[in-house]
Amino acid sequence: MTINLTNGSVTKSMLLFAVPMILGDLLQQCYNIADTLIVGQFLGKTALAAVGSSFALMTFLTSIMLGLCMGSGALFSIRFGQRDEEGLRENICASFFFIAAATAVLNLCAFLLLDLLQVLLQVPAEVWPDMRAYLFVIFWGIPAVFVYNFFASFLRAVGNSVAPLIFLAVSAVLNILLDLYFILQLNRGVAGAAEATVIAQYVSGIGIAIYAMLRCPEVRSAIRPSCLRRMRVREIASFSVLTCIQQSIMNLGILMVQGLVNSFGTITMAAFAAAVKIDAFAYMPVQDFGNAFSTFIAQNYGAKQDARIRAGLKSAVSISMLFCIVVSVLVCVFASPLMKIFVDAGETEIIREGVRYLRIEGVFYCGIGCLFLLYGLYRALAKPGMSVVLTVISLGTRVVLAYILSAIPAIGVVGIWWSVPIGWFLADVTGLVYFKLRKSELLTDSQ
Repeated sequence: MTINLTNGSVTKSMLLFAVPMILGDLLQQCYNIADTLIVGQFLGKTALAAVGSSFALMTFLTSIMLGLCMGSGALFSIRFGQRDEEGLRENICASFFFIAAATAVLNLCAFLLLDLLQVLLQVPAEVWPDMRAYLFVIFWGIPAVFVYNFFASFLRAVGNSVAPLIFLAVSAVLNILLDLYFILQLNRGVAGAAEATVIAQYVSGIGIAIYAMLRCPEVRSAIRPSCLRRMRVREIASFSVLTCIQQSIMNLGILMVQGLVNSFGTITMAAFAAAVKIDAFAYMPVQDFGNAFSTFIAQNYGAKQDARIRAGLKSAVSISMLFCIVVSVLVCVFASPLMKIFVDAGETEIIREGVRYLRIEGVFYCGIGCLFLLYGLYRALAKPGMSVVLTVISLGTRVVLAYILSAIPAIGVVGIWWSVPIGWFLADVTGLVYFKLRKSELLTDSQ
C-alpha cells in the first residue's frame, strides 16, 4: 500500500504511514531481543553480558548505514513531492553506489579491528571469548543490513511503509526459530544466536531488494553505473553524510557509555543489557513516528504545501506526547516484571539495577519523543546539520556527565542513568528555541 502524504487528512495519513514503520522497527529489534532473551535464559549472565555489549557496538555500526539511507530517503521524498522522476532516478543510483562503497569499507574495518575491541570497550576477560565469537559472525551480516535499509528507505520515501514491515516480519520469526534451534538443539552457544540473526538479515535484505526491483521501474532503471552522475553523488552526500554523522554521534555516545558501564562489572553489564532492550522497545514507536513525520514533512516540503506542514507539526506533537506519557507510566509501574522477562528471577542484583535504570529513564520519555520529532523535522526541511547539533548536545552532555557523575563514590553508576534525560532536555530546549526564532524562514525555504 502506497500513501500520498501531500493530500488527504493530515493526522490520518501520518498514522497510516507510521504504524507499519513502528511495527517494522519493533520487529527489527527482535533480532537482538531474541538473542538477548534466549541467551539470558539458557546460557547465563556472562553470555548475556557478551550479547548485550555486542548490541551497543552493532547499533553504532549499523547507524552509519542507517544514517546514510535515512539522509537519502529524505531527498527521495523531496523529489517525489516535486514529481521530479529523472532527479529521483539519478538520486537512487548515486545513493546506492555511494552507500554500498561505504558499507564495504565499514565491513572491512570491522573485521580488521575485531581484536582491539576488548581494550576499546573495556570488556572483562571472562566476557570477551563469548563476545568475540558473537561479533565475528554478526559482522558477516553487515551487507544485508545495508541492502534492507536502502530499499526500505526508498519504499518509505515514496509512501510504501507496508512492504518493509512484511519482510521484517518473516525474518523476525525466522530469527527466533533459528535461535531456538541453534542454541537448544545444536548447542552452538552465542555463535548460534549470531548465525540465526545473520541468516534472518539476509532473508529480509534479499527479499525486499527483489520486491523493489519488480514493483518499482525507477529502481530497475536506476541501479546501473551508466546512470551515475557526479552532481547527484554530491547532492546525496550533502544529505546522507550529515544524517550519518548525526546517527553515528548518537550511537558513538551510547557506545562510549557502554564502555563506562562495562567498567562496573558483569552484574551492571547484564542489567544494562536487559534494561536497554526494554528501553528501546518503549520509545521505539515514537522514534519511528518521528521518521514517518519526517517523510510527511519532506514530501510536503517538496510539493510546497506550507499549510499541511504547519498542520502536521501540531498533530505530530500531540500524538507523540500522548504516547510518551502512557509508555512512561507503564514502564515505571512494570519495571520489575519487564526485567524478569530477560533475567532469571533469582538474579536479584541484576534486576534491582535494571529497575533503577528503567524508572529514571522512563519518567522522561517525553524528552526523547520531542527530540525525535526535531530530528525528523530538520532533516525534512533540508537542515540535517541542525540534527547533528542537537545530537552533539544530547549525547555530548550524556557522555560528559556519565563519566563525571559515576566517578563520584556517593553517586556511582546511577550517575550514568541520570545523564540521559538531562541530555534530552538540553537538546530539546535548543531545537525548540532555534525553530521559534527561524520558523518563518524554515517553512518557506524551497529546494
